[in-house]
Amino acid sequence: MGLEKGLKRVLFSEEAIQRRIEELGAEITRDYRGIKEPLLVVGLLRGVVIFLADLVRAIDLPLEFDFITVSSYRDADSPGELRLLKDLEEPVSGRDLLLVEDIIDTGKTLKFIQESLLSRSPRSLKTCCLIDKTPRREVDVRPDYIGFRLEEDKFLVGYGLDYAGLYRNLPYITALET
Repeated sequence: MGLEKGLKRVLFSEEAIQRRIEELGAEITRDYRGIKEPLLVVGLLRGVVIFLADLVRAIDLPLEFDFITVSSYRDADSPGELRLLKDLEEPVSGRDLLLVEDIIDTGKTLKFIQESLLSRSPRSLKTCCLIDKTPRREVDVRPDYIGFRLEEDKFLVGYGLDYAGLYRNLPYITALET
């Protein structure tokens, strides 16, 4: 599949993404080996779906997964306030949780979800992201497992990342021309 019109060069190829996911799966498997209950993998909808599907297949452990949805609500009284739109269906208390994000940019969404999950008394909470994009970071968050670091402020699309709902289905990650 070639680059679509309006897209720059491929930053992370399909092969590089799959290779890194296998490595992440092995790391996570090693770190959680021996836990008593299945690992609860929590995905942040919607961009994480493709990454999460590949990641959970690379983890060689009993696990369950669930999804959470957060939105930034804007009005005159609360600009940019984060709100939980869809909560987990699985119980969290006493469980080992792995929160999975497609991309961490400002860090605000990750921090919001971490605080929400920690308030429910999990046994442990670690985070995994496909892309740790640091130039616009506003909150001090550090993922435990990182697919790729990006030190440039680019708008990324592909492999679940979208622009106006488009490009999620690309098997690679590229930057959108601005």
